[in-house]
Amino acid sequence: MLVIPAIDIKDGRCVRLYQGEMAKETVYFESPVEAARHWVEEGAEFFHVVDLNGAIEGRPVHKQEVVAICLGFGVPVQLGGGLRSMEAVEEALALGVERVVVGTAAYEDRNFLRTICKRFSGKIVVAIDARDGRVAIKGWKEDTSMDALELARHCEEDGASCILYTDISRDGTRLGVNIEETLRIASSVSIPVIASGGVGSLDDIRRLRELEKNGVEGVIVGRALYSGAFTLRDAISVAAS
Repeated sequence: MLVIPAIDIKDGRCVRLYQGEMAKETVYFESPVEAARHWVEEGAEFFHVVDLNGAIEGRPVHKQEVVAICLGFGVPVQLGGGLRSMEAVEEALALGVERVVVGTAAYEDRNFLRTICKRFSGKIVVAIDARDGRVAIKGWKEDTSMDALELARHCEEDGASCILYTDISRDGTRLGVNIEETLRIASSVSIPVIASGGVGSLDDIRRLRELEKNGVEGVIVGRALYSGAFTLRDAISVAAS
């Protein structure tokens, strides 16, 4: 199971948010590139990069930082945040990212999702961000009535290569991953699922590792790594054991 460090970019800096609130940020690195270098030294095998400003504005903002991370370390990158058009997806892939993460656009326009999944086969990850089991969109600012599982099934039907499931209420809290909901999603689709939100200890990694047989292929870790709750090397070791 992959342990994937999160590199969230806001106003040019590497930050972590609390439950997705832009006003509740902690700055960990002045440069996202320095954050990437740090995680490479710790053994990172994949990066999850989020353009937070892009998620709010609905268009990519931090292209320069993304290019620097893609070109600087030889580590695959999946990028999310504001990728809501064909042009944005094309440009992101042209920057050198391995996979793009779409969220709002996948919810709002299934035809768009089908089109990009067909055109960029194997490159499209759908972020399903949920609050109380219901999908939230537009940088988590707008709640919908759709159940997260319903969207997951749509994504599978429409050709997504992977689902990134985040429980918003856990994100940035270190209160533990929502194992039950992650399992519900993973058990209901045949495409891989990446877990996100709330990792607080190596026990969370161990619990998720047990779900690998159910289709959970990785976990994104943010605040727990940045605050030193455990090291990336130790998390990778636990995930592989």
